Amino acid sequence: MFDSSLRPLIDPPLNKGGRFLARLGISANAVTWAGFFWGCLACVSISFSYFWAGFVFILLNRLFDGLDGGVARVRGGTDLGGFLDIVCDFLFYSGVVLAFCIARPQDAVAGAFMLFGFMGAGSAFLAYAIVAAKNNISTSRQGKKSFYYMSGITEGTETFFVLAGLCIVPNYFAPIAFIYGILCILTAFGRIMQARKDFL
Repeated sequence: MFDSSLRPLIDPPLNKGGRFLARLGISANAVTWAGFFWGCLACVSISFSYFWAGFVFILLNRLFDGLDGGVARVRGGTDLGGFLDIVCDFLFYSGVVLAFCIARPQDAVAGAFMLFGFMGAGSAFLAYAIVAAKNNISTSRQGKKSFYYMSGITEGTETFFVLAGLCIVPNYFAPIAFIYGILCILTAFGRIMQARKDFL
């Protein structure tokens, strides 16, 4: 929901950082893998209830996730890079939720519901992108991307704040997970309705 409005604020520093890394000869894919590494450390930390460490690693993951795009805009992005970026993002998002379920098994049902919402919103996002590519539909609302980025109530910005916030208030995991799961389901429904309008 807020991704496109934040682009003008976050893209300039990310592009500057991307240009710096590109001058060092670092590839966008290497930055993506580095970000995924930080994401894995976040998952491990949270699963052992080191929530503040998880918070820091989530911040690093999101920073590198933005920097890889900055590098790609300098050195030229590839289809593989776009593929890795989205796969690593989805594994990271779901991995953090799984880590909370491990740390707080009493909240496993809430975590499962949140993952259910993630699956709905994510599958609708990717399915729309596939059909949009088939029909040569593109957009630049989310910046230059490897494929069509469909907006919704729950996007990267909202997910980041929820996951980071859960590290600050882990005792509120269950209500936050249920609420965000519902918002993800509403996002999936909205994307289905948009696809029905665009592709029928």
